[in-house]
Amino acid sequence: MLPPGNRRAGVIAAAVAASAAATAVWVESRARRAEREHPPEGQFLGIDGVRLHYVARGEGPPVVLLHGNNVSLEDFNASGLIDQLARRHRVIAFDRPGFGHSSRPRDRLWTPTAQAALLHAALKQLGIERPAVIGHSMGTLVALAMALDQPDDVRSLVLLGGYFYPAVRVDALMAAPVALPVLGDVMRYTVTALAARLTLKGQVKVMFAPNEVPEQFLPVLAREMLVRPVQLRANAEDAAFMMPEAKKLSARYGELTLPVTLIAGEDDQVVDPLAHSGRLNNELAHSELQLLPGIGHMAHHFAQDRIVAVLGRPALSLAATRTADSLAHAPAPQQADAQDLARREPAWRP
Repeated sequence: MLPPGNRRAGVIAAAVAASAAATAVWVESRARRAEREHPPEGQFLGIDGVRLHYVARGEGPPVVLLHGNNVSLEDFNASGLIDQLARRHRVIAFDRPGFGHSSRPRDRLWTPTAQAALLHAALKQLGIERPAVIGHSMGTLVALAMALDQPDDVRSLVLLGGYFYPAVRVDALMAAPVALPVLGDVMRYTVTALAARLTLKGQVKVMFAPNEVPEQFLPVLAREMLVRPVQLRANAEDAAFMMPEAKKLSARYGELTLPVTLIAGEDDQVVDPLAHSGRLNNELAHSELQLLPGIGHMAHHFAQDRIVAVLGRPALSLAATRTADSLAHAPAPQQADAQDLARREPAWRP
């Protein structure tokens, strides 16, 4: 017969296990319900074992949209950017692997370089030739990887609120356990699933600060779609890959010869615009920097006209000039200390 203390411990352990199992069932049920209530609006491609969801609209020169972490291609719908671009362009917006309605097999490490290779193959299958590629936040690393690895197949880059250099990120360190097999699986169906629901509104406020969150943002993206276990895994894995991938890619930025436009909010509270966009602008020969006063990390929700205008300019004009405004807003590269970066980069913490 077990001592009383051991019996109590056994009862507590059984209660915790039962509670975790019930939570996991509830989380899975909510995820399946969210996917039924918010079905895919686009089409699917089967690429290298991935079921890849994309939306295609409009006619004209091709433009590819790559969203950041925590969201999906619906972010570009909520901002109105897809509709504006589709008036003059063929717009292809992807759900990156694990986000929205795209799958994320466990048979590879989904670094930005791996994602870029997959999306490049998808564009080939769709018959899209030499698009302009617009990336936001984490999507900028994917866009850069595509341009570096397939330089003949990308016409130009527009990089919004990008993270380009391996600065210390507290959120990436905190997300690391969630990205692990087994332990991460348990967390995504229990404590992390609950924490994500409790902190979602606050995290979205940080993403948009100092601007107000647009009323249509969460309804369009759908709260429960953003906190499904598959998307929490994608968020965590992408966060874990950010620093090492930025270190690897930043060693190659000098290879870029295509036109690059960097657009960032001066008041971005997720990524320091001078330490990343300003520094990259200084490093590239054919780039311009547009810093937007009073705008935060979600610049594409407030500067659609600027993005459309950039795509309307001849590529050679951008390649040959760096505007006075760009030079005025591009100070010498600065190295922020870890404390400052931790304060300025509080992004999503799954």
